[in-house]
Amino acid sequence: MSDAKNISLEEKFQEKIDSDIQIEPKDWMPERYRKTLIRQISQHAHSEIVGMLPEGNWITRAPSLRRKVALLAKVQDEAGHGLYLYGAAETLGASRDSMIRDLHSGKAKYSSIFNYPTLTWADIGAIGWLVDGAAIMNQVPLCSCSYGPYARAMVRVCKEESFHQRQGFEIMMTLCNGTPEQKAMAQDALNRWWWPSLMMFGPNDAESSHSAQSMAWKIKRFSNDELRQRFVDMSVPQAKILGITIPDPDIKWNEERGEHDFGEIDWEEFWNVVKGNGPCNKERIKTRVKAYDAGKWVRDAAVVYSEKRRKRKEQNLSKSA
Repeated sequence: MSDAKNISLEEKFQEKIDSDIQIEPKDWMPERYRKTLIRQISQHAHSEIVGMLPEGNWITRAPSLRRKVALLAKVQDEAGHGLYLYGAAETLGASRDSMIRDLHSGKAKYSSIFNYPTLTWADIGAIGWLVDGAAIMNQVPLCSCSYGPYARAMVRVCKEESFHQRQGFEIMMTLCNGTPEQKAMAQDALNRWWWPSLMMFGPNDAESSHSAQSMAWKIKRFSNDELRQRFVDMSVPQAKILGITIPDPDIKWNEERGEHDFGEIDWEEFWNVVKGNGPCNKERIKTRVKAYDAGKWVRDAAVVYSEKRRKRKEQNLSKSA
């Protein structure tokens, strides 16, 4: 293909992007766009799957049957989100097996937030309120992402994440209206999850190597810093309702800008966790590899069953002919 034709195709592609016409799997797209999407969608899928682990170990220790059922439903939702997203990445030519191998080998990344431990039941509330709240802030704009399969997957994901966020806030509200010990547990959870939640949005815009191009392609609609600011502005009044204090002495309302000022994030901690040195990085990957290996017989059985069904269908078609 000539360079002139390449340029023409790229111009037409960008015209569609600029006109908010979604790109579909069979449409022509630049290779960089395809690779960027595979990286982002696969990392998103990995985050959903690994994100099951911090909460999963509390299913057997939930304080009531109602809490247990709700937490089971939430963890199941997260597994479904991972499947939707792996499916969206596969429409771009990515192999699910290769994506999972990259996760298990440490080549692929997932959200840094899931490398922190869940020490008390209040952590389950804090994750729902803060982590899922941050996820909603980040993911709602993805419903209008320029790549159709990703955008459509996100519509259902965001509806379910909204339920998760309300569930977490309700847990925190119950604790904060409980005994002094329960409220102290909620405060402790907020203290430990606040800064990692701010880190979820990724590095500052000036340091992000992908953000500007992703916004030009309308994969992302808002920058990391814009989304982080929105999250802070949303969370501060919610913490006041709960009656607990955000662990940042620099938080205050800026009348001139119409938003909250907040303190500097510990980026050294963020990059340390991203590089695999967080509190639970090794534990999370070890658990995922163990679960994947233990489930091999299920995958093998599904392949055999699918093959038998295919052959039976061929035989029936042959007889009817």
